[in-house]
Amino acid sequence: MISIKGLSKIFTSKDRKTTAVDDLTLDIKKGEIFGVIGYSGAGKSTFVRLLNRLEEPSSGEVYINDRDMTTLEANDLRLARQNIGMIFQHFNLLWSRTVAENIAFPLEIAKVPKEDQTKRVKELIDLVGLTGKESSYPSQLSGGQKQRVGIARALANEPSVLLCDEATSALDPETTKSILELLVDINKKLGLTIILITHEMHVIRKICDRVAVMESGRIVEIGNVLDVFSKPKQLVTKKFVSQIMGDTEEIEDIDYLIKNYQNGLITRLHFIGETTNNALISKIVKTFNVDINILQGKIAQTQSGAYGMLIVQIEGEEQEMKRSVDYILNETSVEVEVIRDAN
Repeated sequence: MISIKGLSKIFTSKDRKTTAVDDLTLDIKKGEIFGVIGYSGAGKSTFVRLLNRLEEPSSGEVYINDRDMTTLEANDLRLARQNIGMIFQHFNLLWSRTVAENIAFPLEIAKVPKEDQTKRVKELIDLVGLTGKESSYPSQLSGGQKQRVGIARALANEPSVLLCDEATSALDPETTKSILELLVDINKKLGLTIILITHEMHVIRKICDRVAVMESGRIVEIGNVLDVFSKPKQLVTKKFVSQIMGDTEEIEDIDYLIKNYQNGLITRLHFIGETTNNALISKIVKTFNVDINILQGKIAQTQSGAYGMLIVQIEGEEQEMKRSVDYILNETSVEVEVIRDAN
């Protein structure tokens, strides 16, 4: 669907050159929600603006629906952009226009007949949950409602691609949740390919199928969200994962746990995917003559499944404790790390 090859952007000022996007190559599948995450200055917003040539690339190719966006002349580019919707952090609405007029604006530019505009605007208002707000002005709307207008406007020309540049960064957590749920609903109903730019890992975790981690203009890690989330390789990725899970190496203080829970084994269990939902602890207690005390833990859901970590104390006869650990290792996909062996 989208194929990016050797994409670069260099900004030049009087005394220096800054590489914002550095030789980026990437394929994004049709119909997926693809996340791009990075801290400020990583190049992610420049990257997304290169896709529809709101920024001109210094080099490279961007293929959308088998057309190289980087070679299109002005008129062809204008037509191609109608197939690429975009929503922004600060909404970018026309404040002198009503909700309906804002949504109709790209249809006016595309010279869609007035009757068809009216029909399409109504469909979109219903889709994004703004029925009854057609005649309201942006100043009369909440932040979430403004972003819903932005989404509806971006969908006006029935694009196959939706670019979201920090679309939830200006919103409170509850409103963010509702907007993310709307994007998932739109993705499923319309089959849209969504590229979501953010610096918040919980946004990636909640709705994305795959994620690319950007740092200094480059993609340093990429993969299925659950895989990246459960086994981050790069330091920057580990920092993002810690936004959700905390630092799993220091969750509370391991020394404190060892000191205060002196009997039995202390183990760290890593759950990945469907195994998180299984009643593993209950099954072990029923199968083996051991007691299990959960000391610390956290579980997070992704689109591909759940990822979790528990630190548990296992108490019982030495042979029974060993059998319970062997069972977890050999009969489940849960990863086990013994932090402290039995006394």
